[in-house]
Amino acid sequence: MTIPTAQKKQKTEQLTDAFLSFNEVFKNLSESYQGLEDQVAKLHAELALAQNQRIKTLEEKEKLASRLEKILAALPAGVVVLDANGSIVDCNVVATDFLGAALIGKDWSEIVACKLNTVPGNPHERQLLSGKRVNMTVSKDVACNDSSDSGQIILLSDVSEMRNLQDLLSQQKQLSAMGEMVASMAHQVRTPLATAILYASQMNNPVLDDERRQRFSQKILERLNYLERQVNDMLIFAKDGRMAMENFSLSELLSHLRESVKESTVTGKIDLQVSNQVINDEMLGNENALRGALLNLLNNAIDAVGSVGCIEITVDQLDDYKLRIQIKDDGAGIEQGVCQRIFEPFFTTKTHGTGLGLAVVDSVVKAHGGAVKVKSSPGLGTVFSLVLPCINHDFSGLPGGFSSKNHPQMESVHEAV
Repeated sequence: MTIPTAQKKQKTEQLTDAFLSFNEVFKNLSESYQGLEDQVAKLHAELALAQNQRIKTLEEKEKLASRLEKILAALPAGVVVLDANGSIVDCNVVATDFLGAALIGKDWSEIVACKLNTVPGNPHERQLLSGKRVNMTVSKDVACNDSSDSGQIILLSDVSEMRNLQDLLSQQKQLSAMGEMVASMAHQVRTPLATAILYASQMNNPVLDDERRQRFSQKILERLNYLERQVNDMLIFAKDGRMAMENFSLSELLSHLRESVKESTVTGKIDLQVSNQVINDEMLGNENALRGALLNLLNNAIDAVGSVGCIEITVDQLDDYKLRIQIKDDGAGIEQGVCQRIFEPFFTTKTHGTGLGLAVVDSVVKAHGGAVKVKSSPGLGTVFSLVLPCINHDFSGLPGGFSSKNHPQMESVHEAV
């Protein structure tokens, strides 16, 4: 059958339109593909640039890390890095020398408890088991190991040599002050010495009866005791806290104190009361120095109450390691301005005396790792409080053994005073 010419023409036009549509779609696909290729090429270039920059940054970080490691290794101070949980994640060689090997992963609080002892009177310093003293500085909120959690960096600076130089300078100042004081003490020594010589010269006088001879003998003894106290104060002050520690009995110390002031309290109407509430009688310290310091406080209390009054000595135990000694009188009291300077060397409100008595008390108490404070008001009496970590215990099993200079109970006690 023959197809009509009109139908052939219509089919030809339809094929032509379809072919043109196909060409248009193909052209659009080609353009899209070319666009995708351009975008892929651009992304490849950007990725290569970013990768090069990251590699460069990593190289710079490696160089910086290497430089920091060299700086840390060259630092004379110990550096310890902690994570947010307080565990050691890094440290330098100096810190390892200070605290021992294998620090990584250990808990910092345990290291502090075992190897860093508190220095009395200085909360920023610690004493190592080797005897070195280090200044401990803590930097908080430091990012550790690229983590969002913050940690700490501990800096341990060796200050042993500086402290030794300071102690030497302090000793030189003490000796210089002692030299200046010797001249000013001439009258303080000459007067009681002349009095003692005068009474001694009369002892062989045949006209003296037994009562006067006994009274002269007592006067001589009083003057000599006064001179002995002055000399002891000078020696303790010159030592600047350096004294040997050994065992002694607390009850015997209190007994010696009562006996030393017996004559002064019996002759007048002074009521001396002693209350010892400490269970352990065995103490660790320098008994002679403590006795002299407490005797200075007792003599001051006797002067404060005059001929009639009450003096109380109370000893109680604050914990397993510390005791507190309080000497209270109902005397005239002390003004606040004087209380603030009362422990300064050579400061005195008396017409006689060297001003060393209370400075010696402060020096002796500090040498024992303790603290002393005074509380007084005019007309209400005075209370001297001494906190001393000198209760003796056996610490031979602890790390580092026992040392009178590095004792677990020799910690800051200012809060307890």
